[in-house]
Amino acid sequence: MLFLNEKDILKAAAIEDMIAAVEKAYVVYEDNDFQMHARSHFTIQNNSVLFMPCSSDRAAGTKIVTVFPENKDRPVTQGAVVLVDSKNGAVKALLDGTVLTALRTGALGGAAAKFLASDEAKSVGLIGTGYQGLYQIIAVCAVCKIQEIFLFNRSSSKIPHFIRNLKAYIKNIPIHTAETAQDLVQKSDIIITATTSATPVLPEADLYQRKLIIGIGSYMPHMREFPEHLLQNLKQMFIDSHDAVNESGDILIPLQKGWLSEAQFIPFSKVVTQKVKPDFTQTRVFKSTGMALFDLIAAETVYEKAVQLQLGQELDF
Repeated sequence: MLFLNEKDILKAAAIEDMIAAVEKAYVVYEDNDFQMHARSHFTIQNNSVLFMPCSSDRAAGTKIVTVFPENKDRPVTQGAVVLVDSKNGAVKALLDGTVLTALRTGALGGAAAKFLASDEAKSVGLIGTGYQGLYQIIAVCAVCKIQEIFLFNRSSSKIPHFIRNLKAYIKNIPIHTAETAQDLVQKSDIIITATTSATPVLPEADLYQRKLIIGIGSYMPHMREFPEHLLQNLKQMFIDSHDAVNESGDILIPLQKGWLSEAQFIPFSKVVTQKVKPDFTQTRVFKSTGMALFDLIAAETVYEKAVQLQLGQELDF
């Protein structure tokens, strides 16, 4: 069994590799060439533990992930991924699920920007400057010609540390701290929300026309990042999986209140496979809750590259 820690994974796979893995996963999803049960979870007070199994014709795996929103000195999202050989059942690899989740979630935002952002998009704004948000910005900058970055966090004390980390990856793009969420939305062509908030983090204002909004934070029914105004004026919402309709408060609550209908949901896999073309004259919204198939393809990609580069540590049970 190959053990791959954070350093090994970051050496093995660039963000472009992860975006390609996500696109591959969307093709597999559209072809229905996989097995995946709905993720199961339980709570520890206000925290979550999730189990996410999946298999394809080449591999099988499970991610165990924890989400502790009040963490101060550790990432909010942490975990481990076990990769299994589907031919003989051997455990091929144990991967750091914390960094793998951050990379593949960042790649989901990057893929959304690649297919849904207009060619004129030059600025990106991020609300939620945690570990997940870092890779969102890195991925969007990898696929779009970004000239300015705007950041907002309800706890502004987190922003300087985030900027220091971001500058290790983003060298020549100005980074600004927005005074308010509204200020960020006004100045950004692409807007990313990466929080676990139970109330909308975007303003109730007429500011979203022709922009791309990427929501990757809310993954449970009580969590909601999108405001009513954005949803009531929306023609389509692109979702990363059908399960998102049943998991996120950004979808469940608007459905209950009549702000959205299920007819407005477009599987993003149909955009990646060119069965649906986005309308760039309209506001585009991409909503992700993630799924085990992304983790499986991402883990397999990292594993293959790590073997080629002779990274990691061989362990025996």
